[in-house]
Amino acid sequence: MTTPTRALALSACAALTCGLLTAAPAQAADDDPVEQIVNGDFSDGATGWWASEGIETSVVDGALCADVPGGTENPWDAIIGQNDLPLEADESYGFSYTASGADGVVVRALVQEPVDPWRTELDARSALGADPAPFEHVFTASADMPDAQVAFQIGGADEDWTFCLDDVSLLGGAEPPVYEPDTGPRVRVNQVGYLPQGPKNATVVTDAEQPLPWELADADGTVVAEGETVPRGLDPSSDQNVHSLDFGGFTEVGTGFTLTADGETSHPFDIAADPYVDLATDALDFYYTQRSGIEISDEIAPGYGRPAGHAGVEPNQGDTEVTCHPDTPCDYTLDVSGGWYDAGDHGKYVVNGGISVHQLMSVYERAHHAPTGDPDRVADSSLAIPERDNGVPDVLDEARWEMEFLLSMQVPEGEELAGMAHHKVHDAEWTGLPLMPDRDPQPRYLHPPSTAATLNLAATAAQCARVFAPYDADFAATCAEAAETAWDAALEHPDRFATAGGQGGGPYDDDTVADEFYWAAAELYLTTGAAEYQEAVTGAELHTGEAFTDSAFDWRWTAPLGRLQLATVPNTLDGRDEVRASVVAAADEYLAAAEEHPYGLVLNPENGALVWGSNGLVLNTMVVLATAYDLTGDARYRDAVLEGMDYVLGRNALNQSYVTGYGENDAVNQHSRWYAAQLDPSLPHPPDGTLSGGPNSDTATWDPVSQANLEGCAPQFCYIDHIDAWSTNELTINWNSALAWVSAFVTDQGEAAPPTASACEVDYTVHGAWESGFTTQVTIRNTGDEPVDGWELGWSFTGGQSVGRHWSGDLEQSGPRVTTRDLDWNAAIDPGEETTFGFVGTRSGGSDAAPELFRLNGAVCG
Repeated sequence: MTTPTRALALSACAALTCGLLTAAPAQAADDDPVEQIVNGDFSDGATGWWASEGIETSVVDGALCADVPGGTENPWDAIIGQNDLPLEADESYGFSYTASGADGVVVRALVQEPVDPWRTELDARSALGADPAPFEHVFTASADMPDAQVAFQIGGADEDWTFCLDDVSLLGGAEPPVYEPDTGPRVRVNQVGYLPQGPKNATVVTDAEQPLPWELADADGTVVAEGETVPRGLDPSSDQNVHSLDFGGFTEVGTGFTLTADGETSHPFDIAADPYVDLATDALDFYYTQRSGIEISDEIAPGYGRPAGHAGVEPNQGDTEVTCHPDTPCDYTLDVSGGWYDAGDHGKYVVNGGISVHQLMSVYERAHHAPTGDPDRVADSSLAIPERDNGVPDVLDEARWEMEFLLSMQVPEGEELAGMAHHKVHDAEWTGLPLMPDRDPQPRYLHPPSTAATLNLAATAAQCARVFAPYDADFAATCAEAAETAWDAALEHPDRFATAGGQGGGPYDDDTVADEFYWAAAELYLTTGAAEYQEAVTGAELHTGEAFTDSAFDWRWTAPLGRLQLATVPNTLDGRDEVRASVVAAADEYLAAAEEHPYGLVLNPENGALVWGSNGLVLNTMVVLATAYDLTGDARYRDAVLEGMDYVLGRNALNQSYVTGYGENDAVNQHSRWYAAQLDPSLPHPPDGTLSGGPNSDTATWDPVSQANLEGCAPQFCYIDHIDAWSTNELTINWNSALAWVSAFVTDQGEAAPPTASACEVDYTVHGAWESGFTTQVTIRNTGDEPVDGWELGWSFTGGQSVGRHWSGDLEQSGPRVTTRDLDWNAAIDPGEETTFGFVGTRSGGSDAAPELFRLNGAVCG
């Protein structure tokens, strides 16, 4: 995640004004303000102004003009400015000017400290036209600065152009800027849609103390349902008086529904069985345009094509031959090209890549092992990526792009700390916005290996070995070897912690690694079945201790990942019932919070605070609730997940959908160096399906935009959809992986109808096993009231098992999926009766856990 401090890197105020800090300048109450700018009308030529090397200025028709060369990399490669401007702390200033240039060229106007670290008081971007146009900005100085600098950064354009400037003014006594978010109608809904049989709730912001009538209208305006709201009082997370509105009794499908209450009408929404189908795909397609080291094809991702980033082509210094940071030198280089850019910057981090690639592989695993999972939905050719039609599920192809990067971060054999993983790779210094990855000129360095990164590699590589075994045995074996090597290295170096600080990338510091040890042990056990990893699991304090927190899990706290995997991936661990019960117990805590919250918010943090990446924490909490539903079939957990999606997609205090492309009021200005349309209209907004980090009431982490606009905000209001508000509006691969997992789950729920009772049982019995194979008998029992006349039984193996010789059934296998059909003579199974078939299986090493989920004619057997 981006946490820059250099003023040249990121802004302290509004870009293109964008509705922020827009109060007009005003004179001071007691006396006229003093003009700070010298010769702002250029009546005395260029006196008082300077230009960077290579920029020649002249006064033309009363304006200062400069011929700006094209082909520079950064805005600050060409600057016109003035120094020695005194600013007073807490004084509000109006900064105005008239400017012209090539159509669409964006100029960056700064009021800042004149030396490193270039602390910025104003950073405003203005899109110019051929005709002179006025621009006006307001800011409040954060500190006394006797020698501030005004700078117009005019570099970074591809072609030569002429910049002209006039009427520059900096006056104190301006009306202090006030940010007032536009929250739209006071009836807050999920702006995407509701499932026909699922919960349907809205929240009404109102001062009314008594119930209010409400109406549900279809797209034609016809009222189709009505009722009364339920007063909920003051909600501390929003500081609003609110009512709840439940219209779950209405189950008809349609588009363009609206709710009206207290004289307000909501944004429109759908009621449909498939409102999340596109989101489940878009949330995964997001990763292709985050790829490093590969050209992004505009044919595959229209509007997002770009050259390969950090591929060793100038001006990149590249990721193909990267050495260690000068502060911690080493005598080798690594090719760490590929992988995903972590967030809005150009850094790549093993600990954040770990949880992200894990959740993508878990989308695949859940599709095969959960009762409502659908393997076809995550099959080959389901995503917009180059690897379509290769016989491998696309979600695994995308995961492999990151997995190969994680493998490349491992310290080579023969070197000190061999087997450990470097914590991260990123630029030596922060870069500015916007900056396409292929134009980044900064040197790149490997940062020291850490125990946390090494265990992330061990965990994800073990999972990789399991999921790729049916598709690419060689790659699976590579992952397996790397996982065990990393585990051994972490045992040898259990306390090498990443520390905070540094430039050019996020710190991702972590000095608690018991959670990573537990997660890695769990994944290694699930893949290998080896006794040493089983002992590492059962011997860990976290195995029976408190693994789940108030906000489930994130990259820093990964113990719940081990618990969730042990609960859901088929295995024979002793005490597994207790593992599953612990997941359900944690889900009960989150469920209680969701049921109490008038916005359905599943988080219940201390003091009601929301922290950096709160939306990611909300979604990861929903992962636990969804897993509890997979384990129990209790619809309360599923419904809490659906209500959690309501919050993410607009049923919140800001009436804000936090996912690009979804909802009437969707986030479109997430912090990014290449999805930067807010700064440069020639660049795109983030692709559909991109999640914003969301409200962050932790003032200690705020960026200057948030500092300037969100002081005193209630937790849910601590958010701005602004590209420079990185503490509330960044995008990251780990937040989107949570969105991908949860949107896949909700897509699998169809209409959210009550689960049907099972009408069959399956006994899967291994009668004999040897190093390379096993013999299995499968019994299908009809426990229903109706006869079965023709049957098809399906299941998925967990790893590289495959079926060979078989009898009493017609067996076929595709990847891990096995389908068995009757042979006519055994097609009928009467109530209370059973039929049996068998096969000889082979294994490629590792665990041979029996499948646990069987579907008879498409229905799950109990």
